[in-house]
Amino acid sequence: MADTKKTIRGAEEQNIPRAALSDGILTIEVDSHVETPEEQEDARWHQLLNAHRTRKILTGQLGGIERLDSGWTVAITYYNGFRIIIPMDEMMINLSGDGRENADTLNRQTRIANNMLGSDIDFIIRDLDEQSRSVVASRKDAMLKKRQTFYQAENEGETPMLYPGRVVEARIIAVAPKVVRLEVFGVEVSVRARDMAWEWMVDAGEKFQVGELALVTVNQINMKSIEEMEISVDAKSATANANKDNLKRCVKQGKYVGTVTDVYKGTYFMRLNIGVNAVAHSCNMTSLPSKRDEVGFVATRINEKYEVAEGIITRLIKRGTA
Repeated sequence: MADTKKTIRGAEEQNIPRAALSDGILTIEVDSHVETPEEQEDARWHQLLNAHRTRKILTGQLGGIERLDSGWTVAITYYNGFRIIIPMDEMMINLSGDGRENADTLNRQTRIANNMLGSDIDFIIRDLDEQSRSVVASRKDAMLKKRQTFYQAENEGETPMLYPGRVVEARIIAVAPKVVRLEVFGVEVSVRARDMAWEWMVDAGEKFQVGELALVTVNQINMKSIEEMEISVDAKSATANANKDNLKRCVKQGKYVGTVTDVYKGTYFMRLNIGVNAVAHSCNMTSLPSKRDEVGFVATRINEKYEVAEGIITRLIKRGTA
């Protein structure tokens, strides 16, 4: 005991803070403090408490879809290391145009949510339990709050931040071969792949990935109320059209290589390797090509009005993979 007191007195004489001599973590810098894992967790939990109190919009990555023992189907995300559950009816998933109008609503929501895995979603904490440190949140609340902020003006006569004709960033939250689902400041919208890029694609997933951002132009806003609103957007208007310049690379009777992007009623749509969209109404082959096949193409006409080359498919180069 005497030795301990002697050590403390010696430390005081050298102006070493007494806190550095406690039973906590001994740091190299005598006046610094290292938080324990428990202290770090408490600080993170305190951030969630403040977010709950102020109804702050938080953002996390959609990490899973689960069915709980209680029967709830929920979306799972994590924030600051804490598990956040969002009931499926609080995900506010836009079901219009999904082609499954006669199916069960929960199944439709779950199917779309599965395609959204990996995307960033906003949420507002609804409730939390201090003892178990479990958190229940709502994406719907966050989306409605964003709609009020960006689609409505603060004062009468003012222009809101988001209006028709404005170019904005949108989150890519799901990608299908012919459709890209976006979240545009609290509103979900599905955009056809042909309206997302000037070049024709076999699959929108070749160019767009869940979790990325895309520049889009807002074309229309139809808002009956904050809860009931629709918008239309496209990404082509927000990006430069290189089709006209690329079309100059193509000449009449020129022979090119391209990939079949789609087949519709005997018409073949292609993307040539020189960066030109092309259409073929006939095919000089015994075995007809399919989508994704690499083919030889002869241009018979340069259609500047529609910015495409027209011609004939002459041969199959390589079968594509499905």
